[in-house]
Amino acid sequence: MKIQLQHLTKKYPNRNKKEGGDIIAVNDFNFTIPDGKLIGLLGPSGCGKSTTLNMICGLETPTSGRIFFGEDDVTDLPPENRGVGMVFQSYALYPHLTVRQNITFPLENLKGKDKLTKEVMNEKALEAAKLVQIDQLMDRKPGELSGGQQQRVAIARALVKRPRVLLLDEPLSNLDARLRLQTREEIRRIQKETGITTVFVTHDQEEAMSISDEIVVMSAGVLQQIGKPQEVYDDPINLFVAKFLGTPAINVFDAAVKDGRLYIGDEPVLETPGVEDQDVYAGIRPEGLTLTEDGPFSMKLIRVEVMGRDTSLICLSPFAQADTVRVIVPSDSILDPEAVSVRFTVKPAKIDLFRKDTEERIRL
Repeated sequence: MKIQLQHLTKKYPNRNKKEGGDIIAVNDFNFTIPDGKLIGLLGPSGCGKSTTLNMICGLETPTSGRIFFGEDDVTDLPPENRGVGMVFQSYALYPHLTVRQNITFPLENLKGKDKLTKEVMNEKALEAAKLVQIDQLMDRKPGELSGGQQQRVAIARALVKRPRVLLLDEPLSNLDARLRLQTREEIRRIQKETGITTVFVTHDQEEAMSISDEIVVMSAGVLQQIGKPQEVYDDPINLFVAKFLGTPAINVFDAAVKDGRLYIGDEPVLETPGVEDQDVYAGIRPEGLTLTEDGPFSMKLIRVEVMGRDTSLICLSPFAQADTVRVIVPSDSILDPEAVSVRFTVKPAKIDLFRKDTEERIRL
């Protein structure tokens, strides 16, 4: 099911009467979600991603704009008539009901010609439970399940009506790191098997990048960039997107372009033909620096962290925006652990320049 969001805006009254005006949670949001794809809606807390999800679901009414499922305008339809399945961050399971009863609950509310017999409801519940691999737990209650198992019950309950659209609101945030990894892989598998158009809301960029066909990055209610995860990582449209994507985060330096070269401090670190002279922000990914004995860029070495496959160098630069700079190099890199400073060569594909005034990307 293709979803179209046209000029979607959501405003709330400002509770601070002295300031007045409205709080804009989502501002003129335009996006088409392709049929059968998994889209990651990504951004920091308060950026409007959950509000957008709730408007798609019908739990929130847009201040303006329209929502289409296929060719159908569902903007004014109540949630129960939209054919959506919703999975909440808190699971929202009924503690006094068994797993089977929790899963069949949405089916029990069907009326008229859609009403199902108990046998059919149990068959559908078992089918959904098998899909998320909890069919052995049907007679347990939520209090007897682990967090990951409870999340699977919530997903099965959302899937049991075979919704046209599946909406997931921070579904993994209550799980530990290992379980998050396992469950996100399961979500991707389920989405692939069912082919249901899915919107996955998260503030964790690693989650979004690992399972999404496309990611939508938001900030302060405004859509910043849309694209395939690797494309957005490699080609950020502005400094916000560059800083938000990536673990560890991108290193940002105060720099300047002079006579076709990029200078960090008084060191010319990269040729920049065609870029006009100006002060810029230089963003260098942690993996974007190569240890080179006579490299053009130097920093003070604070410590070395051996991570197994990789080695992290923690450095200092007076031109960095952060307190420290993290550089990731292969574990077999030759490095004097007693060194006071280290020199690097910059990988051109791993450095981005941004304007100081607008923070928009400068193309090299």
